[in-house]
Amino acid sequence: MEHVKGKTVVITGASKGIGAASARVLAEMGAHVVLAARSIDALETLAKETGGLAVACDVREAAQVAALFDTAEGVDVLINNAGLIDPIARIEDSDASAWGDVVDVNIKGVYHGLRAALPHMSTRGGGTVINISSGAATSALEGWSHYCATKAAVLSLTRVADKEMRDKGVRVIGLSPGTVATDMQRNIKASGINPVSQLPWDAHIPADWVGRAIAVLMGPTGDAYQGTDFSLKTEEGRKAAGLPPL
Repeated sequence: MEHVKGKTVVITGASKGIGAASARVLAEMGAHVVLAARSIDALETLAKETGGLAVACDVREAAQVAALFDTAEGVDVLINNAGLIDPIARIEDSDASAWGDVVDVNIKGVYHGLRAALPHMSTRGGGTVINISSGAATSALEGWSHYCATKAAVLSLTRVADKEMRDKGVRVIGLSPGTVATDMQRNIKASGINPVSQLPWDAHIPADWVGRAIAVLMGPTGDAYQGTDFSLKTEEGRKAAGLPPL
């Protein structure tokens, strides 16, 4: 993974789950990781472990995301990872404010990241953005109206940003990892809603596998997936990422 070494990688939602696991994987490969999340205490612990930089950042706030990129000079890669699925509820039972908060993080957070990162990357002559997507982007799952709708929007943002930025040397790629063994899956299981909540724990992939897929997409393999979602739920995706088959 020579293409990872020395790269500056901004990861949102880096305090836990996929974000934290990916930071560890990329740092081990020689990347300089910039860790962004609201939970600064967890970030500082991870920064000591990875040799990275911890920056308190609420992706719902455009000014904070812009400041993140001013702090993290020379960004090569942005991982738009911050995302919410709680509270899980059927539409008729949902709380409007909580539903809107998921929109603010899952859609606006990705938009704010793109809006802040793309000018920096364009000026530098290139870069890579990886938006953490989901099979929910193209599925209808009971109780997940907020998550399905927002991940569909993220896929659209990936497509539009690719159309606008590819000729400027900036690659925008979606990554759909499938179900991952994180606290989010524990909350999904506790909800008891829809078939995903019934999956056994060993059906979920380790979070560090997502970091390994990100590392692969940072290199030439990512070229073929610009403007679309790369999926770890397919044999092709697993093989390309160097992961065990399904």
